Order: sequence, then structure tokens, then C-alpha cells
Amino acid sequence: MTEQPPSTTPSSPVPLPAGAPAADSPTPEELRQRRQAQTGLIVGVVVVVVLLIGGLVALFVAPPETTAKVRDIFIIIMAFESLLIGFVLVVLIVQVAKLTNLLQHEIKPILDSTNETVSTLRGTTQFLSDNLVEPVIKLNEYSAALKQLLSLLGLARK
Repeated sequence: MTEQPPSTTPSSPVPLPAGAPAADSPTPEELRQRRQAQTGLIVGVVVVVVLLIGGLVALFVAPPETTAKVRDIFIIIMAFESLLIGFVLVVLIVQVAKLTNLLQHEIKPILDSTNETVSTLRGTTQFLSDNLVEPVIKLNEYSAALKQLLSLLGLARK
């Protein structure tokens, strides 16, 4: 049996060891999670379909008294669900109020402080540019011009 040369992918110049998975291929753990998700989805769809068919059959086969009782129970369940949704909405509104408070009283001062720091830094760089960098550049210009003049006159060594 001959040993295979290491395989490389077009996007990476580093050779991969023989038998190593490519960067795009899913790991066995990811494959297992995908299969579990697909199985759960299929089971959920089957359960919903069976419940719908059972409900329709019971609706036409059951006596009217039983249908009235099921209707009443369903109305009670819907009322509890409405109460639960109302409670969740109140919790959501409280959380949005807390987030708004956080943004106004904690994040906004941080942003204001950051803007002030950036303005100070901008002023400092402008000051350094005007009072330090420009004079040094002008001095370099004058020294280069003097050196060139002396070189043209033959007074300076190269």
C-alpha cells in the first residue's frame, strides 16, 4: 500500500494530513445534531397531523353534548392563554423600559465621554501639527535647500 500525498484545498496553501476533514465538511457532531433536528421536526409534523385528523373525526362522530364540553374546555384554555400572553407582554414592556433606562443613563454618558475624548485628541493633534511638525518640516526643507546650494557651489562634500 502506498502512502498518499497530503491533500490541499484551493483556498489554503497549507497541506492537510491524509484523512483529515476539509474545512467545509461538517463534523460528526454537527451531522448528529442535524439528524436529531430533522427527526424532531418530522415527529412534530406527524403528531400535529394525527391530532388534526383525530379532532376532525371526533367532531363528526362524537355526540353534541361531548362537542359542547370540548368547546367549553377549549374556551377556558384560550382564556388562560390570553392571560399568559398579557403577562408576557407586561414583562416585555418592563424589559424595554429597563433597556431604555440603561441606554439613557449609562450608555449615553459613555458615548458623550468618548466624543469629548475624541475632540480633545483632535485638538491635541492639531496643536502638535501646527507647533511641532510644521516647524520641523520647514527646518528640514531649509537644511535640504542649503545642502543642495552648497553642493552646487562645490563647497559641500558628498
